Amino acid sequence: MFQEKLRQMADESLTRRLRTLSSGTGATVQFGGRSIILLCSNDYLGLAIHPAVIQAAVRATEQYGTGAGASRLICGTLPPHEELESALARFKGTESVLLFGSGYLANLGIIPRLIGRKGLILADRLCHASLIDGCRLSGADFRVYRHRDSSHVESLLKRRSSNRPALIVTDGLFSMDGDLAPLPELASLAKRYDAMLYVDDAHGTGVMGVNGRGTLEHFGVEHEISFHMGTLGKALGSSGAYLAGPRDMVEYLLNTARPFLFTTASPPSTAAAAGAALAIIQQEPDRRARLWSNRQRLFQGLQKIGFRMTETISPILPILIGDAASAVAFAEHLLAHGVYAPAIRPPTVPDDTSRIRVTVTSEHTTDHIDAALHAFESAGQATGLL
Repeated sequence: MFQEKLRQMADESLTRRLRTLSSGTGATVQFGGRSIILLCSNDYLGLAIHPAVIQAAVRATEQYGTGAGASRLICGTLPPHEELESALARFKGTESVLLFGSGYLANLGIIPRLIGRKGLILADRLCHASLIDGCRLSGADFRVYRHRDSSHVESLLKRRSSNRPALIVTDGLFSMDGDLAPLPELASLAKRYDAMLYVDDAHGTGVMGVNGRGTLEHFGVEHEISFHMGTLGKALGSSGAYLAGPRDMVEYLLNTARPFLFTTASPPSTAAAAGAALAIIQQEPDRRARLWSNRQRLFQGLQKIGFRMTETISPILPILIGDAASAVAFAEHLLAHGVYAPAIRPPTVPDDTSRIRVTVTSEHTTDHIDAALHAFESAGQATGLL
């Protein structure tokens, strides 16, 4: 049975395989015995390999061990967990924060507790899979609205009965397209129609906003949106996720969110690493400045070569190709020419929108970017995209 399914996937160029890197994430990595330029990592600020972040993880491991040993509510809460929650709450300007093992687990645990089976959920059609699964798991009436279309959201809210709870769900920064949700409009609609707004700011935290506090800060709606979630595995260079919001909401989730209740707490090392990374983000704003400078150089270079680039305000630069086979061929050509940026195919993205999802970091140099541009031009010509 599985062989037939795999054969069908292979015929559609939809099978994946693991590629093992022999060095940690960075501007370049070791792969297949050579150094290649990495343009697909979410470690936007290079903090996963920052010496202070690594040392924080080492110290926590030496002091508390490799694992927490139990769930947070049994005996798995350690000082690094509490210190990180307090630091994140201060950074985000919320009363409280609750850590989760991953962004996926956070969304699976939080969304079903926000709204019951009698409620209505409206989610952007390009929401992350974890948001979609959280919505489905809730058992609520789940409807999808057109991407970034606040007027569609309003039309759906208008049709709901006045006493029916409603939840609007969106990414803050969409991971595959690099565009931003219209948070001011969504926040206004949530207030006008007495709905809740749930924002997944996984890719915005540490990157967007003057201080790196995320897409809420970018749009100036931190006081209009009372809670949101984010992750520790992107710009913070560690692993895990958090919910930032009012104290009573955090206490409620602590008592009811199943992926929090029924799992071993994250290792103390990952919490300590994220705490160190959070401090660096606040102390070194030049990292974000380098990120945006690199993003602009790469974006303009890809445009100049002839790629049709979508105007985005993020370090995520998608090159739309279309069919999966062509995207795979493009990615393999890049790899042969020293650049690692794999093809993104269904079901990660909709049918016929396969792409190369390019991400740049603060740690890339102009030489890295210029060398990558040569590889992209060669791949575009070899595959007929240019």
